[in-house]
Amino acid sequence: MNYNGIRTTLKAGSMVFGASALFLLIAPSLFLDLLGLDKNEPMIWSMRMIAITLVALAGNMWNNSKNSTDSGVGNVAKVMCVSATGLGVLTLMIPGEITWFSYLYAAVGFGFGLSYLINIVRK
Repeated sequence: MNYNGIRTTLKAGSMVFGASALFLLIAPSLFLDLLGLDKNEPMIWSMRMIAITLVALAGNMWNNSKNSTDSGVGNVAKVMCVSATGLGVLTLMIPGEITWFSYLYAAVGFGFGLSYLINIVRK
C-alpha cells in the first residue's frame, strides 16, 4: 500500500467533508435545491444532522491521517474506499431529476473512492 498517498487522500477528504458539513449547516435549503430535492423542514433537519456526522467523520479522517499506524491507515482506506464509492452511487440514485450538482457530487465520491483504491493497490 502507498501509505503516504492514503494519508494525503484522508487529509483532502477531511477538508472536503468539513466544507460539506459547513455548507449543510449554513445553507441546507440551497444544498437540497442544488440536488433537486424538496426543501421542507424534515429534509432541512436531516441535512443538518448529516452535517454533524460529517464533522465527526472529517475529524476522524484527519486524526487517522496524522496519528494511525500504517496498518491502521490501510484499514481506514479500505472502509473509506467503499464509503466514498457508495456516496457516488447513492448520489446517482437520488429520487428525482439528477442535476449538474448531483453529477459533480457523485464525481467527488467516485474520485475519492478511486484515489483510495489506487493507493491501496500501489506499493
